[in-house]
Amino acid sequence: MELSFLLRGLIVGFSIAAPVGPVCALCIRRTLAYGRLVGFVSGIGAACADGIYGAVAAFGLTAVSSALVGQSGVLRAVGGAFLLYLGVRTFLADPVRATATPSVGGLARAWASVFALTLTNPATIISFLGVFAGLGLAAGASGASAIALVAGVFLGSAAWWVTLSLGLGAFRERLDERALQWVNRGSGVVIALFGVGALASLFL
Repeated sequence: MELSFLLRGLIVGFSIAAPVGPVCALCIRRTLAYGRLVGFVSGIGAACADGIYGAVAAFGLTAVSSALVGQSGVLRAVGGAFLLYLGVRTFLADPVRATATPSVGGLARAWASVFALTLTNPATIISFLGVFAGLGLAAGASGASAIALVAGVFLGSAAWWVTLSLGLGAFRERLDERALQWVNRGSGVVIALFGVGALASLFL
């Protein structure tokens, strides 16, 4: 029984992590600039946040989910401002191809920034609630089944970031400085547009 919930969680985690968005754009840029490890650790930050939201949906924590949805305006404002700042900063960043092994502090900052970015995205919890409802889990699973479901969500999300970081890492050395500059600009525009969209939604 738990294996079934684990497999469902894997599918949910992978499918929610895979679509292109600000987190994906940021992780692509970091992988190409700083290497597979930084890109992967950044993605794990998103996977951890996905796991938390998956737990809220899996355990049927309606008070928590209602509070998050109820504060969606605040989350959109914070998340949108952060995305806009991050987008502008990424767009203006000089092209970098780091060769040194990243420090523990650098990896921790990479993880924390994406973790915070994902947590402040109200669309994440809404996505999880919608998907879980579609799977007939809106009332929450129980005991070992819920744990298996949450573990599956984390592992599914992490699997996407492993695939992305390894795949991009194979092309990293082929990019020259001009190409990396365009990666910065493209990623910056994508991230900033999501920020503008989040802020604009406050007035719609």
